[in-house]
Amino acid sequence: MTTCEMACLDRPHEECGVFGIFAPGEAVARITFFGLFALQHRGQESAGIAVTDGVNTHLHKEMGLVTQVFNESNLAPLQGHIAIGHTRYSTADSSRPVSAGPFLLESMVGPIALAHNGNLVNTGEMRRKLFQRGVGLASSCDSEVIIQMLAGAQGDTMLDRIKDMMSSALGAYSLTILTRDALYGVRDPWGFRPLCMGRLNGGWVIASESCALETVGAREITEIAPGEIVMVDRTGARVIQGRSPAKSSLCIFEYIYFARPDSVIDGQLIHEVRQELGRQLAREHPVDADLVMGVPDSATAAAIGYAQEAGIPFGEGLIKNRYIGRTFIQPDDRLRKAGVALKFNPLALGLKGKRLVVVDDSIVRGNTSAPTVELLRRAGAREVHLRISSPPIKHPCFMGVDMATYGELIAHRLSIEEIRAHIGADTLGYLSMEGMIAALNRPLDRYCTACFSGDYPLEQKAGGFLSRESQACGVMEA
Repeated sequence: MTTCEMACLDRPHEECGVFGIFAPGEAVARITFFGLFALQHRGQESAGIAVTDGVNTHLHKEMGLVTQVFNESNLAPLQGHIAIGHTRYSTADSSRPVSAGPFLLESMVGPIALAHNGNLVNTGEMRRKLFQRGVGLASSCDSEVIIQMLAGAQGDTMLDRIKDMMSSALGAYSLTILTRDALYGVRDPWGFRPLCMGRLNGGWVIASESCALETVGAREITEIAPGEIVMVDRTGARVIQGRSPAKSSLCIFEYIYFARPDSVIDGQLIHEVRQELGRQLAREHPVDADLVMGVPDSATAAAIGYAQEAGIPFGEGLIKNRYIGRTFIQPDDRLRKAGVALKFNPLALGLKGKRLVVVDDSIVRGNTSAPTVELLRRAGAREVHLRISSPPIKHPCFMGVDMATYGELIAHRLSIEEIRAHIGADTLGYLSMEGMIAALNRPLDRYCTACFSGDYPLEQKAGGFLSRESQACGVMEA
């Protein structure tokens, strides 16, 4: 277990971030590097870039952070005018080099490279179909399944093959795809994961979040709608409906935790939404206190909103070691027991004798909340009132978010009062579903809230999944 894993056990984790660019005359690999750097928060286990000049296709990928994987010497050979990039956090598959993205293979239609954010719920069925066709697989990663599906799909053009793949794939997939002559962006019909596009000089860029597009200087940024395919080649960009939109199911955790605060999703700035989540939380769970603080960095905006609504001063109580990141150096037993202290240091002089409201975005397993509360008490806090800017997480995610199992989810096993006693807080308050939706100022049916409600857009049945669409046909998805 790495130091980062120790310090982040009580957080949901995304699977990855994707990026793509079609820009003749530009240093596309270098631009992709900076796009991935802006998406580093979505995955820290591996990074990769594939590039083509229309004749040759090159790929470089390794385990590690974007800045660990790439340098001037290995970026230099990545020459061309089309590139895609990927930064990964593993969920269904293990963290190993064979599963790093992008995936690249040769096919009847030439080279195909693919970067994938999400998770298919019918991967088992797809794997069996590929095996029956005599296709071998090197990993259990569903990204490899998707690219093999594309390589063997029906259709004379890549656009036809993408549509064919979309007709059978169930689950979350936001994709960037590279061929010898075009870049594609693909978003699943449910819109589980965000995907957007923008103009860059004479070219186009596609990314998981708008912050990555703004980082590289893109303009005219728009969101790719559920079920859409964006195709970019030398004639320009065009949008094709690959499959009719299904029930809108954007992952609500994009607003709570995953997305960067400066990104815009569904027309809303993430930072402003998180502040409103904090304001709603203050209305629902007020408390007399001296100071409001957030658990850095993801809960800072919600803490600011709570402080504004409650009329209590906001301040920093925990300083985060922002360089702990990913390290391969294992701590000894003494440091391992220190746990959260490796990631946070309290500002003891500012906390002594204070009644604190501590705002966090979520509690998953509950195994870092208790050490955090203890850390604040050791620093002299008189009272610690924990406030969570989302409802209790009671159900796992099967769409590519590492949300733990039923047995690991503390809110599935314990009542709110039992959780409070377990973590040692004086009081504990979660934001309600109604308050969360009010903060978003959008209808509930636009989002996937399965981790809170257990209402899955693709329903779980007997260890597999049955889509509502498939229920009508009586088809069980393995």
